[in-house]
Amino acid sequence: MAKAGKRMQAAVAKIDRKKLYDVTEAIALVKGNAQAKFDETIEMSMNLGVDPRHADQMVRGVCNLPAGSGRTVRVAVFAKGDKADEARAAGADIVGDDDLAQAVQKGEIDFDRCIASPDMMPVVGRLGKILGPRGMMPNPKVGTVTANVGEAVKSAKGGAVEFRVEKAGILHAGIGKASFTEEQLKENALALMGAVLKAKPSGAKGTYVKRVALSSTMGPGVHVEPGSVISA
Repeated sequence: MAKAGKRMQAAVAKIDRKKLYDVTEAIALVKGNAQAKFDETIEMSMNLGVDPRHADQMVRGVCNLPAGSGRTVRVAVFAKGDKADEARAAGADIVGDDDLAQAVQKGEIDFDRCIASPDMMPVVGRLGKILGPRGMMPNPKVGTVTANVGEAVKSAKGGAVEFRVEKAGILHAGIGKASFTEEQLKENALALMGAVLKAKPSGAKGTYVKRVALSSTMGPGVHVEPGSVISA
């Protein structure tokens, strides 16, 4: 196993690995340890009491971060006619129908988020094997298949983040950048937690949010007291 560098060792030394920190204190620690030469992403991870192998325990949704995500998101929209015009007016980077589908099939995926109007799903459906593994397949459950493509584009550009529970019940999503203020990061963390709680599936039994942690791209994780995020 590779030995941690001096910067990482110094960051780890500031954290009590056995302690559950209040979310405010945890954010200050993570932000303070984000010393890379680039603007690190701050991520919140959760261990949920669900088994995503069962359909009634899947957790998936979208959260509009109040302070934005800090990322530049390129949005592609499958639409035609008035809906295509609406998407362009809202700031979509790429708009098309069959031509866009052909580009995707060729591997030309120059976007981060994909939105589709309902009438385009017969076309988009054929791209499932390409977009699905990348987490880009439009889905009505997260608002990326919608008749209101303009609002969906603005939401994606403004800081909406999608979340989906993975194996072993792990869910994680970015809540901003290290350059954000502590208050902005806390506001985003609470919003994400609220969205995850709202998405609690009917099949979830027992403790829903088991563990919570915050970390930066290049920094160590900090364990957070779940109640400080849930009840704040």
